[in-house]
Amino acid sequence: MSEENTSSNKDSISNVIVIALGVCLFCAVVVAGSAVALKERRVENKALDKSKNVLIAAGLFQENVTQMSEINTLFEQFEQRVVDLRTKRLLTADEVAVVAADNQLNFGQYDQRKAAKDPSLSMALTDAQDMASINRREHYALIYLLRSEVGIDRIILPVHGYGLWSTLYGFIALEGDGNTVSGITFYEHAETAGLGGEVDNPTWKAKWQGKRIYDDQGQVAMRVMKGSVDPSSAEADYQVDGLSGATLTSRGVENMIGYWLGDEGYGPILKNFNG
Repeated sequence: MSEENTSSNKDSISNVIVIALGVCLFCAVVVAGSAVALKERRVENKALDKSKNVLIAAGLFQENVTQMSEINTLFEQFEQRVVDLRTKRLLTADEVAVVAADNQLNFGQYDQRKAAKDPSLSMALTDAQDMASINRREHYALIYLLRSEVGIDRIILPVHGYGLWSTLYGFIALEGDGNTVSGITFYEHAETAGLGGEVDNPTWKAKWQGKRIYDDQGQVAMRVMKGSVDPSSAEADYQVDGLSGATLTSRGVENMIGYWLGDEGYGPILKNFNG
């Protein structure tokens, strides 16, 4: 066979397709192998990130703590409890075991976001119910309690709601009275940097500390203002400065708090909380 014919065969469409398919198959095997090999690491990192954000909300995270073992040691101070958001109850250990068995759940690795997409583990919300614009709500949530010698010191609650461009995911920490905010943090969102993205700003998050959620009638009174809070106002204890240039994100955060701390979320549990 002449060199011209050999070169022609190498450049043929069929030969090019075979080589392309071979490269694709090789890459697919490498990617799949890497995904399997790194799955355990991804699960560990996801759990570590959750633990870190619970600590941040509770005001216990230290910037010099970077090792996984150190974060896990701090997180071990918290007691994890399962909430049934349909019945508004903290489940006992026996009830958790039954729920886990019936639904094939491992609450040690429970993913609330994934559960919210599963019709068997969540419910669709009506427009009247869905002030946080989350569409569906999972049946079960994980909350975290920090106890002291005199009782419950912190209650850490997962929250999420839609802002301007994205759903914001975070935690809000309440003091043992179930009403006073001790901290808030957001660990995932896609809001505009420098505007709605300022939900990450430590200065703004610090403004939440000491604010109150419920008024004397037990209704959610927490508001994210448009502009700054007037400290002389009788409502100042229930108000936080709005995010400059981010009215819709600010409103989204307010609606998120109104939903999750209200009657559709943790409100009834907090009002009857005994740990």
